[in-house]
Amino acid sequence: MSLPTTFENLVEEANQLDLYKSLVVQLNKDFLLANIDLDFHEDILPTSLKFLLHETVYKLIQDKFTEYLSLLYIIDVSEKKVKALNGEDTLKLSEDVAFLILQREWQKVWFRNKYS
Repeated sequence: MSLPTTFENLVEEANQLDLYKSLVVQLNKDFLLANIDLDFHEDILPTSLKFLLHETVYKLIQDKFTEYLSLLYIIDVSEKKVKALNGEDTLKLSEDVAFLILQREWQKVWFRNKYS
């Protein structure tokens, strides 16, 4: 499996395989496990999903760093990938981390769909 390299590609692939709702459900499940109060509606538009996820990650980095680290651990975002990001601009960092979160969640949904 090759991971989508942009948000648009990820959403397009999820829609083609009819797995976009499953992606949103997986996000909700992991945010709940991380004890973060964020619940996306299953019919959320991709642009809204991207915006809300980015905003939430930004707030976590700024105000609740421990919860942010816990979320990354629960979702199982690659520590190597996060460390490779440029951390000088928190806004850009949070956008990149939000995409890494979506990539990892997409990976989970794709594998579950393919192998179950």
